[in-house]
Amino acid sequence: MALFTKQDALDYHSQGHPGKLETVPAKPCQTQKHLSLAYTPGVAEVCRTIAADPHTAYDYTNKGNLVAVVSNGTAVLGLGNIGPAAGKPVMEGKGCLFKVFADVDCYDLNIDTKDPDKIIEFVKLLEPGFGGINLEDIKAPECFYIEDTLKKEMDIPVFHDDQHGTAIISGAGLINALEIAGKKAEDVKLVVSGAGSGAIACTRFYESLGVKRSNIFMYDSRGLIHKGRTDLNPQKEYFAQDKDHGTMVEVIKGADAFLGLSVAGQLTKEMVASMGENPIIFACANPDPEISYPDAKEARPDAIMATGRSDYPNQVNNVLGFPFIFRGALDVRASAINEEMKVAAANALAELAKQPVPDEVKKAYGVDSMEFGIDYIIPTPLDPRVIEYVSAAVAQAAMDTGVAREPIADMDGYRVALKDRFNKGRERMSAFVDSYKLGF
Repeated sequence: MALFTKQDALDYHSQGHPGKLETVPAKPCQTQKHLSLAYTPGVAEVCRTIAADPHTAYDYTNKGNLVAVVSNGTAVLGLGNIGPAAGKPVMEGKGCLFKVFADVDCYDLNIDTKDPDKIIEFVKLLEPGFGGINLEDIKAPECFYIEDTLKKEMDIPVFHDDQHGTAIISGAGLINALEIAGKKAEDVKLVVSGAGSGAIACTRFYESLGVKRSNIFMYDSRGLIHKGRTDLNPQKEYFAQDKDHGTMVEVIKGADAFLGLSVAGQLTKEMVASMGENPIIFACANPDPEISYPDAKEARPDAIMATGRSDYPNQVNNVLGFPFIFRGALDVRASAINEEMKVAAANALAELAKQPVPDEVKKAYGVDSMEFGIDYIIPTPLDPRVIEYVSAAVAQAAMDTGVAREPIADMDGYRVALKDRFNKGRERMSAFVDSYKLGF
């Protein structure tokens, strides 16, 4: 049964203040002194201070808690190339999640160009005003070039969530699935359906977790990616097998794991039945996975199954990652989000899934039990402990790898502060939104 109608969605976005984001002053502006401090002449003192030491912008402006979500709308999830205006509701939604889950401020910047070099130039010009850049819904292969270039040329974190978000969350699931299945990452035979930005980023991340490239069989719309093909971009070439081993139906026999970031119907019951013991199946196509959860479990009750859907166990939901990854990176004024920080986030999520689940989380999902096992390998997005686990792990990894400019001395105290910030942020936003008296 659908949770909402088309009209519900239109009303939600149009009633009260149109859209989902609003700028609200964080300082009082009610007296002559306030106005003098906020703008002129008092603001000049702050400008001079920052001019003398640009790093103090983190102390005197919102830079240290501000992320730009940048998109040209060429690869909006489930909708494709709909352009920057039509993609804006998604980017506003991203801003909502940043604020609600991690108290990170966000401006969505929807730009009307498909030229990767122009996108790079635009984003680089933003660096003085932002603490981080979240690239979003930019099509492959341009997205790889854009992110790689910006990471090399900017001194603030640049993170393409379409690539790394799904990689980190599903990576956490893979860590726990392997433990439950009694398998080692280096022994896993992995079949991948899809070779876009998400599939490639996930598979490269699984390499960071120990999966061997020689055991990865990646399929695009033209079949297995192998060295005999002449139509491969550099990202696909990286995963090219030495020869054509056959169709996915043939290669998946005896496989330990399947990753899908393609389209519905790519995986059949017969294919699932032919997989190895305790098969790991991450069917992440949205809105309809490569095989439905009921079909996969009917074919193999021992399957450890995850999808992108909220109506089945083990949802791979990017909101478990990006708000908290940026929270940790911003809090140490990181110059980048590196591989070690991403692995730390995945390990933190994997560890959290093994902890007893609070009653409030179980109540939110209408269940009596949530315990680590084949139906619970990834924490839920509504678990309030995610910020403590992931943000602290990311901040620590940033410090350990030398990209943190403001190290945190008391990590235990930082965890407590994160929890307090999360709770107070929720209370503040609830009161603000309630003032609109909307019927949602």
